[in-house]
Amino acid sequence: MVWLVLLLAGLLEVVWALGLKATDGFTKLGPSVLTGTAIVASMVLLAQAARTLPIGTAYAVWVGIGAAGAAIGGVVLYEEAMPPLRAAFLGLLVLSIVGLKLTTPA
Repeated sequence: MVWLVLLLAGLLEVVWALGLKATDGFTKLGPSVLTGTAIVASMVLLAQAARTLPIGTAYAVWVGIGAAGAAIGGVVLYEEAMPPLRAAFLGLLVLSIVGLKLTTPA
């Protein structure tokens, strides 16, 4: 269950990271409210997961999900480039997240 909480925290990090661009410097109310809400919810869930998981693992997984998700979301939503080498490094990041999950006692 704690890994599901951490996954949700990471997904909310993707939402707020991508939302930052949509806020236009926090000048647009709707995207700003969504981004702010996602930031708070993501942090609360990360804190909940860190009560059980080692903080180094929880934080690394949270950041990894956010970074990979934001990079992929940037390609999908904002037409950012995804050259093969960038995709390969994102694959390594995902592999690292899986490795942390597999080597951390629950």
